[in-house]
Amino acid sequence: MDLFRSFMVIMVLCVSLIVKGAGAAGGHGLSYGFYKSTCPQAEKIVKDQVTKIYYIHGNSAISFHRNVFHDCAVTGCDASLLLESTPQNRGEKESERNFGMRNFKYLNVIKAAVDRECPGVVSCADIVVLSGRDGVTMLGGPHFEVKTGRRDTTLHTTDKDADRYLLDADAGVDAFLDNMAKLNINTPQAVALIGSHTVGRVHCVHLVSRLYPTVDITLNATYAEYLKMRCPSPHPDPKAVKYARNDPITPMRFDNNYYKNVMQMKGLLRLDNALYLDPRTKPYVQRMAKDNSYFFQQFVEGMSILTEHNVLTGNKGEIRKHCEWVN
Repeated sequence: MDLFRSFMVIMVLCVSLIVKGAGAAGGHGLSYGFYKSTCPQAEKIVKDQVTKIYYIHGNSAISFHRNVFHDCAVTGCDASLLLESTPQNRGEKESERNFGMRNFKYLNVIKAAVDRECPGVVSCADIVVLSGRDGVTMLGGPHFEVKTGRRDTTLHTTDKDADRYLLDADAGVDAFLDNMAKLNINTPQAVALIGSHTVGRVHCVHLVSRLYPTVDITLNATYAEYLKMRCPSPHPDPKAVKYARNDPITPMRFDNNYYKNVMQMKGLLRLDNALYLDPRTKPYVQRMAKDNSYFFQQFVEGMSILTEHNVLTGNKGEIRKHCEWVN
């Protein structure tokens, strides 16, 4: 699963966010426990479904988490990512920047479960955020409260919108930090958000440029040989199941092992190792490698900003009956 996109997204994404709850673009109209009177069991139902699905398909938790970044990054946290293509528009899912996104079917399962309890009350946008939060928890990451009350967009965004807002695989530290600065995301929060690379996988399509025809000099030589075994061809088939885990030690555990790997030059993407080599980000990589609680703290702060980005509330948007289609 190409987590890097999710975390590049993150960075671009968090571009217009302000701290939790502040300002119109930063979650105005959201609240904790938004559904306490209209659907009091909503969050519990989502959590129960995420847990049930996780034990059927463990990678679903990573998909749920990744959805948050890829949805919120383009037009805001409005479930635009979930819309299917139409004869007039290629949806966001069709973007090459969303390569490897999957398991959308499970969001439909969660939506159906919630609607059995409270028909037409809980938005797909909130289900994306809640399932993403609970997916992190299932993987051993921090549990944190999120505001709810988002509504679903009625506008069809396209693959071109996703291309515009999601960063490319080869983005470097300069582009990364520039985007963060524009979004009022500080450096430690940004470094923590990309720490989500601690779970998931990267398809060989996005690895081979570091391996062929010559190995990237910032890549650990021994690790490069391992990656060549995972990706033996410089021209991998995009449809083939050829990938490397972001963290070969604890691939399904949301922990600070990502930073330990990066300090050994074992990051899969160019940006990963570059974060340790750049003096602006290196101190935070080092601190998060030593202190998992600090990583979690900064991650939660970043996620609080991310999940409140450019939301639709009140009478804006709608509550979709089916997450893939506008009503």
